[in-house]
Amino acid sequence: MAALARTGLGEGVWLCAERQIAGRGRLGRSWSAPPGNFAGSTLVRMRRNDPAAATLALVAGVAAWDAVSAYLPSVPQGDGLGASSERKEQPSPAPTKEGDGLALKWPNDLLVGGEKLAGILLERVDDAVVVGIGVNLSHHPDLPDRATTSLAAHRVEVAVAIFAETLAESFGRWLARWRGEGIAPIRQQWLAAAHPVGTALTARLPDGTAVEGLFAGLGSDGALLLRLASGETRVIHAGDVFLL
Repeated sequence: MAALARTGLGEGVWLCAERQIAGRGRLGRSWSAPPGNFAGSTLVRMRRNDPAAATLALVAGVAAWDAVSAYLPSVPQGDGLGASSERKEQPSPAPTKEGDGLALKWPNDLLVGGEKLAGILLERVDDAVVVGIGVNLSHHPDLPDRATTSLAAHRVEVAVAIFAETLAESFGRWLARWRGEGIAPIRQQWLAAAHPVGTALTARLPDGTAVEGLFAGLGSDGALLLRLASGETRVIHAGDVFLL
C-alpha cells in the first residue's frame, strides 16, 4: 500500500492479503496472518484542515471495534459509557463466557476478555497515511508477551471477504466524522469502547523505562492519561501498554 500511495492512489481502496508472512507490527515487530485471518490496509490522504494524522489510530480503533462488535453482539461492550447506535444488526452467535468484554486498549489493540484480537499500525507516506489493521478471525498466534484470541475461539465464524466489507464501511463512516466533526466524537466513542477508567496499566516507554498507573482517559489529542500512585497524571504519547 505504501508503494501505491506514492503512485497517487486515492482514498477508499483497501488492499487485503489472503496470507501474510512478512508483515510489520509496531516497533519493528514481525507479524504474520495465516489464511482465514484479516490483514488489510487503506489510505488516507491528509487535507489541510484535517485533525492530526496520529489521531487516525483512534479512528481505526473505533472502526475495528464497531466492525467486530457486529459479530459479537452478546459480548459486553467497552466500559458501558455508550455503544455505537449505528452498529449493524447481525444474527446472535453462541454466547461467550461471562466477562469476555470487547474493549479497546491504547494505542492500537482490540481485546476480548483481555486477550488481543486485533492490532493497528499507521505509516506516513508523504501526504498520506497508510492504515493497516489485522484481525484474528480464524486463528491466533501464541505470543510470549501477551495473550491472544480469535473470533473462532469465541465460536464465531465470519468469512474474510464479509468482514472486509463490514470494516471498510465502518472505517469510511468514522473517517467522515473525523474529517467533518474533528477528533472530539472519535475520542468520545473510543473511550466508550475502551476498558474502564481506573484499569491498572503498565506503559513501556520508548526509552526503555516502565510506568505503572491507572487508566485516566485520553487527552484532547488522543494521548494516554495515566494516574500514578503519587496522584500525578502522566501524559504518554508513545509506548507499549499492558493490562496489569
